[in-house]
Amino acid sequence: MMGFVEIEDVSLRYRAQGAEEGTLAVSGLSLSVEQGEFVAVVGPSGCGKSSLMRLATGLHFPTTGKVSVAGVPVTGPVSVAGMAFQNPVMLPWRLTLDNVLLPLEVVQPHRARLRRNRAEYRAQAEALLATVGLAGQGGKYPWQLSGGMQQRASLCRALIHDPALVMLDEPFGALDAFTREELWCVMRDLHAQKRFTAILVTHDLREAVFLADRIFVMSARPGRVITVRDVPMPRPRDLSVTYTPEFSEIVHELRGHIAEARA
Repeated sequence: MMGFVEIEDVSLRYRAQGAEEGTLAVSGLSLSVEQGEFVAVVGPSGCGKSSLMRLATGLHFPTTGKVSVAGVPVTGPVSVAGMAFQNPVMLPWRLTLDNVLLPLEVVQPHRARLRRNRAEYRAQAEALLATVGLAGQGGKYPWQLSGGMQQRASLCRALIHDPALVMLDEPFGALDAFTREELWCVMRDLHAQKRFTAILVTHDLREAVFLADRIFVMSARPGRVITVRDVPMPRPRDLSVTYTPEFSEIVHELRGHIAEARA
């Protein structure tokens, strides 16, 4: 049975214009993610984690191998996906609410409905902002919000069109430790509520273990999956679990795999 996201024996080579060889980012990369599952991808710097994100969302196509989402081969940008990045990339001239609504101006069928149903969509965006602790903040510009608040709004923007797949590329990496842990809990609650499939790319092993059902460890470039670690701790997880021996044991185990991958 195929997973919701299926990457099968993929290689990806980046070629500069006029170059014959280029850089082999991933080779023999295979992974399968079930519908509704939350997985994390970790590994050494430059191992191809971000390339995996681009492959799964149709922003790049494999040099060899196959990629499918929801049983459909990926041949272009994946409309069922939402994305959040380390930099919130909020448009400074648009109010926070209008930043959240931005994907609806692009993604069908919402694009066709937006003009006649704008009030309904704005209400949905306000409700989503309230869910992440930003009630009443939609009328402010991004520069009037803290970094953590901007990242909360960025998560809302990734989720406003109810994507079946949410791709998270180091979304909390630029935040202080306290804010980062707050947003782990926000992400945990959003996933529990909406049951989307999530793929998190992160360098933070604690973050991976706290949020994920399974963790894929990638090798050094060219990247491939060398270890898959289940996270057996039941959900919902409270931050107190991060201080338990079981949690620390998984973090240290992952750190050992990454150290071996670097060697």
